[in-house]
Amino acid sequence: MNLIHSSFHIAIACIAAATILFPDRACSGGDWPQWRGPNGDGTWAGAPQLSAAWPEDGLPVVWREEIGGGYAGVTVADGRVFLFDRQVERGPGDPDNGKPQGPILSEKERLLCFDADTGQELWQFEYPETYGDLDYGNGPRAAPTVTGDFVLTLGAIGKLHCLRVADGSVVWSKDLVRDFGGRSPMWGYAASPLVRGDSVVVVSGGEKNRSVLSLELASGKLQWSSLSDKAGYTWPVAVQRDGHTQLICWTPSHVRGIDARDGKPLWEYPYEITYGVSIATPIIHDGIVLVCGYWHGSRAIQLGEQPADAKLKWEENRYLRGLMSQPLYRDGYVYLLDKQYGLTCFELATGKKLWDDRNTLTPRGRNPQASLVWLNDEDRILALNSEGELVLARINPQGYSEEARAKIVGPTWAHPGFSGNRVYARSDTELVCIELPRAVSSSSDR
Repeated sequence: MNLIHSSFHIAIACIAAATILFPDRACSGGDWPQWRGPNGDGTWAGAPQLSAAWPEDGLPVVWREEIGGGYAGVTVADGRVFLFDRQVERGPGDPDNGKPQGPILSEKERLLCFDADTGQELWQFEYPETYGDLDYGNGPRAAPTVTGDFVLTLGAIGKLHCLRVADGSVVWSKDLVRDFGGRSPMWGYAASPLVRGDSVVVVSGGEKNRSVLSLELASGKLQWSSLSDKAGYTWPVAVQRDGHTQLICWTPSHVRGIDARDGKPLWEYPYEITYGVSIATPIIHDGIVLVCGYWHGSRAIQLGEQPADAKLKWEENRYLRGLMSQPLYRDGYVYLLDKQYGLTCFELATGKKLWDDRNTLTPRGRNPQASLVWLNDEDRILALNSEGELVLARINPQGYSEEARAKIVGPTWAHPGFSGNRVYARSDTELVCIELPRAVSSSSDR
């Protein structure tokens, strides 16, 4: 999950369009094997046609399991559900003296693997991890990444593990702080491991060209390292430009492009972020890199014909201010959860605002949040808001039209996972598997 603390009180003509690149993955159609889905763009590819007629008494629960705390999103691949949480054992409290909870005796980060159909626990992997005074320290932030036979996790304090999907056994592990001089963000590491072919890209925030790392997937061996910026909360995005692949990195101080082959810096745009909250995954379309900040608004950077060409196209700081919620893109338009006005539609090329939903999708607050997901290539979305309400709606340049809403889980900032006709959502206490009603004309349920 990509996270923020409540201390808010707390380019050029004739440019070929950019294409975002993601690795081939061995996963079932409609699975959710990584942060932002199979293509990393917030689209549930392979989603069923859903009915807007939801039961008045709520969506059916297939199964539920008790879990520990955390903001890490749920991932689903090949009939398995992966959930990353934190387990804490405390001593007895003293309610008479205003201490309902005792001291922490032990604390662990834990990856759980469940059968997607039944909720049966298949295996778990855990290791000791001390959070200390980490604020919002209820659990890990980064969603597990599943690729082929491997699942990768990055804990809040910087422990990186590559495990076998079959049984949770350790293939290799690294400590971003100890091994690479990493500097954890204020609210912990939150950017999921990004797999590209035989490489894993992670953000450590280390100095002396150790901020962005590329490791060999099979062994964890360092392939290259780049940049010296502190770590933000979002992962790099790969984009192809005229046969060359760049990694776009939004750090607390810059938006940068680096060569995906060796990490060589190509271009940079200075953008200093208050509290270092570079959170929402950048959007890259039509040669435009878009980042959406909370205090300082959105910036659109136009990429040029040459790998090192990039310049500011537009900026806006009145009504395009995002936070944790990942924006969606479709046909030249962006849909962003603005901190004041709610879900907002605007033109990517110009930043021109078309409409907002007046905070209908999710309540306005200090930390507004809703996980937005396209259903295939339709103009329909599923959104899980911070109240634990799942919302089915249509969004397009003409406006927002809600079709159905149901509460499925407790308050949450974590991104749900999807597979078949089911959604897997978590809070700090439970993981639930919810069945979604298919449209009459669609194929039979799984």
